[in-house]
Amino acid sequence: MDVKIESSWKAVLQNEFEKEYFVRLTDFVRNEYKNKLTFPPASLIFNAFDQCPFDKVKVVIIGQDPYHGDGQAHGLCFSVNDGVAFPPSLLNIFKEIERDLTKTTPTSGNLIRWAQQGVLLLNATLTVEAHLAGSHQNKGWETFTDSVIRLLANEKKQLVFMLWGSYAQKKGEFIDSKRHLVLKSVHPSPLSAYRGFIGNNHFSLANKYLRENNQTEINW
Repeated sequence: MDVKIESSWKAVLQNEFEKEYFVRLTDFVRNEYKNKLTFPPASLIFNAFDQCPFDKVKVVIIGQDPYHGDGQAHGLCFSVNDGVAFPPSLLNIFKEIERDLTKTTPTSGNLIRWAQQGVLLLNATLTVEAHLAGSHQNKGWETFTDSVIRLLANEKKQLVFMLWGSYAQKKGEFIDSKRHLVLKSVHPSPLSAYRGFIGNNHFSLANKYLRENNQTEINW
């Protein structure tokens, strides 16, 4: 199957694209975009991969679903387009960066700047029907993104995995913490952020690990 995705990812994921579940998933997604308002725009479904090639990945952040509001989702977990108000979880991420690294909160919630430095911003489910959270769960995306995480964990060394909340932690439970830095905390949502996300120091810890392994730090 010819999937429009960045070339290094296409090479390592080609076998996945030929599997029966992915063919069924593709049929489902194509039908959704044809008949319903679906996010992100179809050309940005694989934006997280397009902005962060396989050989450039240094940090992996795992989200769950794309934003389902108009104009928000653009294929990177937690990220929104320029000019879009910060969703609550993203605002708390910026609050922790400000506390951890004494950096001022940016004017834009567009995290492409992270992706282009080697941060894979991966949602477990890559598409969603407008205004209907979770509508594309259990259609095959989770199988695909599990394979992506397993590929990264097995084929690369000294990555940083940020697992925020029980969903992300379960999705990354097989990652070898001797081979990679696995950072876990509660989710940055307002329901839990002040029970351990604010104060987790994940951004400074990630940069310390990258520095110690002769990799360039992320400018968060």
